[in-house]
Amino acid sequence: MPFGGGAGMVFKPEPVIRAVRAVRETEPGVRCILLSPQGRQFDQSVAHELAQERSVLLVCGRYQGIDQRARDEIGDELSVGDYVLSGGEVAAMAVIEATARLVPGVVGSPESLGEETFSEGAGGGFEAPLYTRPADFEGRSVPAVLREGNHAAIAAWRRNESTQRTGLRRPDLIRSAPRPGGTT
Repeated sequence: MPFGGGAGMVFKPEPVIRAVRAVRETEPGVRCILLSPQGRQFDQSVAHELAQERSVLLVCGRYQGIDQRARDEIGDELSVGDYVLSGGEVAAMAVIEATARLVPGVVGSPESLGEETFSEGAGGGFEAPLYTRPADFEGRSVPAVLREGNHAAIAAWRRNESTQRTGLRRPDLIRSAPRPGGTT
């Protein structure tokens, strides 16, 4: 039962602190992070930051939470969104998935990272719509510009579509700085 009363169980500090210290002893310089709705918001820039680390320990809570002394020992906290999960495991999986793909050699074609959603190539917004064969499916066709081979026109179309899609769905991501290719 937590000091001060209240509902729910709280992780005791001893086992968490012992585990974190054991990892730090065997892996000096490891970055320890608690997954918590009270943490710094995890986003693509944080994924890039974590991808540069030599090693990362993600600590997953459960129940009502973790004793504050253990939280202090861990140090960093990350949140995957403004909601509460029953445990940190799903959040940890999201952090691992988003971060690992940015480590060189994990994604088979590193060029595919350059124009995707949230990348610099997409101006930090959403990538343009993607199409593959067939050119016509159930009466819905791939835009002609993508089939004509004019690379400058394709790049301009992608920038425009990216800007429109981002503006409609997430205007908070629109940057005031010029986007690649001169579009703002």
